[in-house]
Formats: sequence, structure tokens, C-alpha cells
Amino acid sequence: MAQSSSKQWILLAAGSKGWDNYRHQADVCHAYHIARKNGIPDEQIVVMMYDDIAYHEDNPCKGVVINVPRGENVYQGVPKNYTGDDVSADNFLAVLCGDESAITKRGTKKVIESGCNDTIFIYLSDHGSQGIFSFPKTHLYSPDLINTIGEMSRNKRFSKMAIFVESCHSGSMLNSLPESINVYGVCASLPSQLSYACFYDEKRNTFLSDVFSTLWMAHTEKYDLENVTLQDQFVYIEKNMKMQMQKHGHQCTPKQYGNKDLSSMTISEFLGKSVSRSSAESLSGKNSALTHITPSFNVSLILQENRIHATKDQKKKAHLQKQYEELLERREHVKKTVAHIVRSISESLVERSLNERYSPTRVCELKVVSEHFRTCCYDWHDAKYEHVLEHFHVFVNLCELGVPVERIKGAITRVSKNLPRN
Repeated sequence: MAQSSSKQWILLAAGSKGWDNYRHQADVCHAYHIARKNGIPDEQIVVMMYDDIAYHEDNPCKGVVINVPRGENVYQGVPKNYTGDDVSADNFLAVLCGDESAITKRGTKKVIESGCNDTIFIYLSDHGSQGIFSFPKTHLYSPDLINTIGEMSRNKRFSKMAIFVESCHSGSMLNSLPESINVYGVCASLPSQLSYACFYDEKRNTFLSDVFSTLWMAHTEKYDLENVTLQDQFVYIEKNMKMQMQKHGHQCTPKQYGNKDLSSMTISEFLGKSVSRSSAESLSGKNSALTHITPSFNVSLILQENRIHATKDQKKKAHLQKQYEELLERREHVKKTVAHIVRSISESLVERSLNERYSPTRVCELKVVSEHFRTCCYDWHDAKYEHVLEHFHVFVNLCELGVPVERIKGAITRVSKNLPRN
């Protein structure tokens, strides 16, 4: 149990926007309600989400967001601490470390005002790639997150911290988390793996949740949090994820990082005391069986296919079909473009650059290279090019292999001159 003089702080961030990414904001809204039902006051919770799905033109139930089939409205009552373009990597780090002066936002700048006796629980949900977690117009790089946490530890800004990350390649965000500080992390997938969406909703034509997120929240709502530990929860997640993935022919492995001794702590020390199980209304629903498990980067393709099948208007159907074919073409073109960039640097680098998964350590170089690629070739903050993140590891690898930044930028510039502009 946390001491009476301590506080439990919670930072929840959904990094995506757009209807196809509905599930990420739904995940965060659900997590907020779990914290509130368990007694964590609003003053100690910070929520970051773009806030464009509740009243989105594609939402058939305006003002309603659900996270499980036939679930309750998890949007209602969620505070809008940071929305729109204020949901950024820089603001996230500033909120986390309590640096109000570093936040670029009009109005109230809510931050984590934690002290040496307090716990902090962080939950992130969005797309990601090797060493990065996406925000709507920026990226959170793993070393920047780890360095911020390390500085907070040295400055005694918390007693214990737990971080849960839902994204593709999420393990690469925490695999350099030191075991020597009081920070425990759990990621949805290994650094080399995708994460998975689940619960396709036909009425809304979108996926309601993600597999890892569904499991950790279902466990949290199912058990008395004063009597179960973080390790109990991880075993539950690991067992159920393995079973569900095998059932659907996929592979995704959750993993623990950082100081694993903290896994012996009860969940209540981070997420508050469970409400009475007899009176609690679980937002996770009664049926815990996961359905429609789908690799995250295939979601937009599947949703577009469903739009084509659903419309009876032949003119609209043809237009949707054309969009679908363009989406496939863009994916193939991006793949070939990245390979062309590597080959224009050196044929000897092709195998390692395209297939290896190095951890990013040369972050300054990587930021320069990735931003040059984004501005010259494909802007992955545009929903049409979110899939570009699946190739981000190539630029990580080039930097880690010691290829000079100017050489990589030169190759990007040369190749970009032949790209179609659309």
C-alpha cells in the first residue's frame, strides 16, 4: 500500500488521430475511467488525446466512444487536458517531468507535480517503430524518454514508476530502461514485432481496441487490485496473449523491462483501490474473448475493403476501390524507395540495413535523417503514409552502422527527386 503522504499520478497519452485509429483514443478513455473508479482524483490524472473521434463524421453514435463490443461510453467525463496539436512528444515529456514552462499550449498547462514519495503510472497507445512512439505531428524517441525518466529519478521526482506501452515494436521504447532505478515497464510487443488491433465493429467500421490494452485493462477490472501484483497481471497478459495469438495465427510477445523487482508491488499502489466487485460495472464487458485480431498496419487496408463492400452506390464504390489501389501502390512504392536509398549509399549495406533491428543510440543523427526523409519523401504524420513507420528501422540501422548523416541525406535527396508528388 502507498503511504498516506504519497500520491498516485497517472499520465495517459493516445498519440494518433483519425477514424481508422479510433482504438488508441478509446484505450486511453477507458484507462481514465479505471483510474477514476479506483479513487484516483482528477487532479492527479493528465490525459492527452487528439479528441477527433467522438464527433467524427464517420461516427454513427455522436459523442459516444466504446472500447469493447456493446461497451459503455468511455468518452463521457474524460478531461481534455491536451488535445489537437498540443498532443506532442515535447509536451508529453514536459508534462511528465513537471516542467510547465516547456509546454507549448494556450490556457491551463497541467503537469505531473510528483514528489519523492509518489508513484507515477504512464500508459501510451498509438503506432510506433524502432525506437519511436508516434504523436500526431511529432515522435517520441526512446532515448529522450529514458533520459527524462533518469533525470526525474536523480531529482527524486517519484518513488516508483510503471510504464505500459501499446504500439508496434514497443519493446524498443523500453529495452534500454535501466534496471538500477525504480521504474518498471511492460510493452505490447518485442522490438521486432507488430502489435495487434482487435474487436472490429461493423456499425462503426473500425477496431475498438488493441490486444495488449484489452488484456491489461480487463485484468485490472476483474481483480481486487490490493491482492494482485504487477507480476500477476503480466502472467495473465502473457498467457492470454499467447493463447489468442496462436488461435488467430499471429505472434506477439509482451515483455517486461526495467526494474522487474517492482513487479512484486500490488497494482493498487499505482492505480488505486478497486471498487467493490459486486457493484463495479466493468467497462471491459463480460466476454473477454478477443475477436478480429489484426496487425496494426493492416487496419487501414481492412477498413477500406469494408467500405468498398458496404456501399451500394457504384460510383462511390469505384472511387473507394481507386483509393484502395492507391493505398497498396503507395505501400509498395515506399518499400522500393527505402531500398533504393540504401542501395544508392552502398550495396554492401542492403542486407543489414533492411533486415536487422538495431537499438537507436545515435539519436541526434537519427532525428536529422528521419526529418529529412519525412520532408523530402513521405510525411508519415499524414494518415496516407502512416505505414512508412514500418521502414523506420532502416534509418536507425544506417545511423548505427556509422554511415555519415550527410551521406544518408544525400541519398535521400537524390532518390526523392524521382518520386511522384501526390
